[in-house]
Amino acid sequence: MLSALQTGLNKLFCTTTWKVRLVFWFSAILVGIAATIFALASEHVHGLFKQILAISPYLPLLLTPLMLVLVAWLTRRFFPGAQGSGIPQTIAAIDMHDHGLRSALLSLRIAVGKILLTLLGLLGGASIGREGPTVHVGAGIMFSMGNLARFPHHYMDRSLILAGGAAGVAAAFNTPLAGIVFAIEEMSRSFEQRTSGTILTAVVIAGITAIAIQGPYTYFGVSSATLPISSSWLAVLVCGVVGGGLGGLFSRMLIHGTQWMSPLHMKYPLRIAAICGLGIAVIGLLSGSTTYGTGYEEARLLITGTGNLDPVYPLMKFLATIVSYLSGIPGGIFAPSLATGAGVGAFLAEWFNTVPVEAIVLLGMVGYFTGVVQTPITAFVIVMEMTGNHGMLLPLMLTALIAQGTSRLVCPEPIYQVLAGPFLAKQAPAESPDEPNEDPDKSVR
Repeated sequence: MLSALQTGLNKLFCTTTWKVRLVFWFSAILVGIAATIFALASEHVHGLFKQILAISPYLPLLLTPLMLVLVAWLTRRFFPGAQGSGIPQTIAAIDMHDHGLRSALLSLRIAVGKILLTLLGLLGGASIGREGPTVHVGAGIMFSMGNLARFPHHYMDRSLILAGGAAGVAAAFNTPLAGIVFAIEEMSRSFEQRTSGTILTAVVIAGITAIAIQGPYTYFGVSSATLPISSSWLAVLVCGVVGGGLGGLFSRMLIHGTQWMSPLHMKYPLRIAAICGLGIAVIGLLSGSTTYGTGYEEARLLITGTGNLDPVYPLMKFLATIVSYLSGIPGGIFAPSLATGAGVGAFLAEWFNTVPVEAIVLLGMVGYFTGVVQTPITAFVIVMEMTGNHGMLLPLMLTALIAQGTSRLVCPEPIYQVLAGPFLAKQAPAESPDEPNEDPDKSVR
């Protein structure tokens, strides 16, 4: 009895254990601060771009190619490894067994570069989001702080990356549950009980930090739309099939486009960026300047029922996002995919006159987003949390499941797992698997 009590007291007051806890908690706070700064800065630079559009809608024909060339040059010159959304790099780092290669993908330098370069891309009008990059930033901060604190690599690396990525999603969208689900469903593809405490702690701390700075909010505003599944099953089926099919097509085009253009990026990175920049500007001009940026404002109009968009909007946003990603600049596809899905839902709403338009918009978002990332639980949870609408839970769940099945027929492999492949290919075969992951309280004794 006394021996057990003494052991418990030793663990409670162990200096090393408290060092691990404090560094971990401080890292989670940093993730929350970084995500908040990233969010506020994104809104600011998009506002600047809108001021440029107000001068003339033709200015992006010059500005966007120049900005993308600048971002592509900075990425290759100072921040190699920061390209794309960052989620493939994070997934690859989780699966790597070489600590040095992990460090090359997740560093404070890349985290800082990811934020700056994504902001420059948004200033140029690229159809990119900040949420995927925030996952990369969060994982990079947590992993780097673990290195500075000299945490045991074989215990802490994977846990820190998962926790940082989950905290990034939670703080970026103000969706704590979605952050946890995304870490389990996408980044780890499995649930490990011993990492659950690490992820939960990081999400809570980062989320509280973000809310303390920005205040409580719902990402797309509050939606009160309802949809009785008993009388609207056809709408659920159509949104699941159409949204999932289009999302799968997007992923398939992005995967094959990335593979086809990879050698061209090695030879002509700046030319590719310039051509893609011009393509983004032309699409933006044809869409009436609605396809630039994250798509947040356009999606909010449709979700809240305060505005309408041209029926071709989802197609234009679809194309603008593909061209933006293929340019090779840093930037994510989360927000643009949600905006495209909202447009798909608004288009499909014309087929169902007896169903509230806002409800079909939410179904379209879930269907298309699930089709793109093939993580159905994350999709319906993130839309539910972003709109504060819990009354649509069952229709959203069914739409997501239908969309996942449809998407897999079009694109059999999940997009982020495929895009992580080239990063994993750089490592030598592992001689032995990593040690089991532990939570911060059990990692050092």
